[in-house]
Amino acid sequence: MALVVLLKYLLPLLLVPFPFLAGWANFLLDSVDGDILIPLGLAEGSYQNIDKSADYVTYICMVIAAWRWPLRRVVLALFALRTAGQALFFLTGDEVVFFLFPNFLEPLFLAYASIAFVKRSEAPAFFARHRVAIGLLIVLYKLQDEYVTHVGNIDRTELVGDLLGRLTGG
Repeated sequence: MALVVLLKYLLPLLLVPFPFLAGWANFLLDSVDGDILIPLGLAEGSYQNIDKSADYVTYICMVIAAWRWPLRRVVLALFALRTAGQALFFLTGDEVVFFLFPNFLEPLFLAYASIAFVKRSEAPAFFARHRVAIGLLIVLYKLQDEYVTHVGNIDRTELVGDLLGRLTGG
């Protein structure tokens, strides 16, 4: 349990030198950490506090890593939006605030880090040409993600299993 919690706080530090690799590693860890920590005995309330505070460390490291990117101002604005959501969550304990203050920062960071990893010096021009499509995909993805996670509190494993069952007639 301690190793997973430690990784949640230390892995974001690698976003600065390795935005692509550390970004995706952090995304994967954040996707499965609850499925590891809660069955190991961590209480739901404790998990939420650890998860959200570690997420905030991630957001700070994303801002630092993106400081020289051409979309720095957008990154800062999205950081401010999510900061408001984080603050309201810690004040109220109500997860619905995450739907009202969505985390567009993380998918934007991952998208740009991925483009920069593949396109290198062409990344700014590529991103600029495709910014509307990228932005639309980020908004659609993240709104459904925030709804499923924080409003509907739907277990993704069950959701995917149900969808696959319906598709296969089972």
